[in-house]
Amino acid sequence: MLDLIILSLHFFICFLISIAIWCGPKVQCSSLSSTEGAETEPDGLIFIGKEENIKKSQRITAKINGREIVVFYHEGKFHALDSRCYHEGGPLCRGEIEDIDGQACIVCPWHKFRITLETGEGLYEGINPLEPSPTPKWQSKGVKQRIHKVTIDNGNVYVSPPDLSVSFDSDYFADKYKNGGELAMGK
Repeated sequence: MLDLIILSLHFFICFLISIAIWCGPKVQCSSLSSTEGAETEPDGLIFIGKEENIKKSQRITAKINGREIVVFYHEGKFHALDSRCYHEGGPLCRGEIEDIDGQACIVCPWHKFRITLETGEGLYEGINPLEPSPTPKWQSKGVKQRIHKVTIDNGNVYVSPPDLSVSFDSDYFADKYKNGGELAMGK
């Protein structure tokens, strides 16, 4: 009987911990609704926002021709990617940024997939079983997430529209959430 009580208590504590984690602090994503109808500059760039505002918030979501993107400001650089993870569509704007072998990576909050901010490569930690003492090393899955070129001009942040002649895994979720409004922005 004591075993049953201890086991029940264990499950109850695990349940409380999972609720605390699920309800814990969340990364907030600033959203720019003004970019939905944003004017395209003569050179084709699309205005995202003021440099100082994005630096303050560290990340912001926007829509480019209906496509959701997230712009990060990390360690002095701006990076723009499709806002939904290539794996299952998780909201990357809510992910944490971590350094992996000198590369800044966004960690998808849903399944912990890691994506480099610079190139959009998916990373995984794997071993080579043929090595005498295999140790985990970070490997590339290739470019999975569409990145967008960011341009800074006179304190304004612009993003180039995507070249859709080349496809990426993240395109599926970019299209799926294209007309999803606030639900798609992770709200």
